[in-house]
Amino acid sequence: MNEKHLELLNALNEVRDTLPGGAENAPSRTRIISILKQIMVVLLPEYYQYRGMSQAEALTSFEGELVSEIADAMALQNAVEKDPALGGDLKTTAETLAEQFVAALPEVKRLILTDIQAIYEGDPAAKSKAEVVLCYPGFFAISIYRVAHVLYKLGVPLIPRIMTEYAHEKTGVDIHPGATIGEYFCIDHGTGVVVGETSTIGRHVKLYQGVTIGAKSFERDAEGKLVKGGKRHPDIGDYVVIYANATILGGTTRIGDHVTIGGSAWITFSVGAGETVLR
Repeated sequence: MNEKHLELLNALNEVRDTLPGGAENAPSRTRIISILKQIMVVLLPEYYQYRGMSQAEALTSFEGELVSEIADAMALQNAVEKDPALGGDLKTTAETLAEQFVAALPEVKRLILTDIQAIYEGDPAAKSKAEVVLCYPGFFAISIYRVAHVLYKLGVPLIPRIMTEYAHEKTGVDIHPGATIGEYFCIDHGTGVVVGETSTIGRHVKLYQGVTIGAKSFERDAEGKLVKGGKRHPDIGDYVVIYANATILGGTTRIGDHVTIGGSAWITFSVGAGETVLR
């Protein structure tokens, strides 16, 4: 290394992360994606392969890795958050959370199978369920959301976001792991779909490309800083169809059952059951 490069490295290393604890305990994004791929082998071994692992081998491998990554994620959260209330030592807590996650996988698979069914039945272009699993970006994003949502509900920091942002990167579908989504969920085409953290979506809901289920505005504190948390995103009922590029905003917005929202509609108000909204 020449003197010029050494001076640059020294200058870069003098610029420090201002967050307490820095990023030394952050989970590895590469490793999380590897774990996610193993999880997909466990859930759908007929369709997914990873490094030649069998379903049993993938389960054994990711369980061990997941404990370590959960512990690292919680360690970082512990450094950044004032009171994460994790309880117990990190290793024990991580092991407990990993066990709870693994126990939830049968239900995750059941939900994923309903999503496959909804997409297959909802798109005349789908010739088989295998095509849905292997080719549809909407299904890919939904399945990763289903996995990440379990970890989010368990209170695991960072890892669920890494998972869903990986899906976002690959598909253009941005589903926050905190969203609550019922069974038989269908995203057709997918690109540009956004579903916010505090959204709730019922059963048998179909979204087309470009749909946003987002926040209308953000509260600020006395210093003008954004207030974290709170209900910011809409609630969508059962058997709702939302066509391309529609935007539905606001934490008090409620879309009733059996509603149809037309393409490019801008909705910041509640809609009663059975209505059709075209604007």
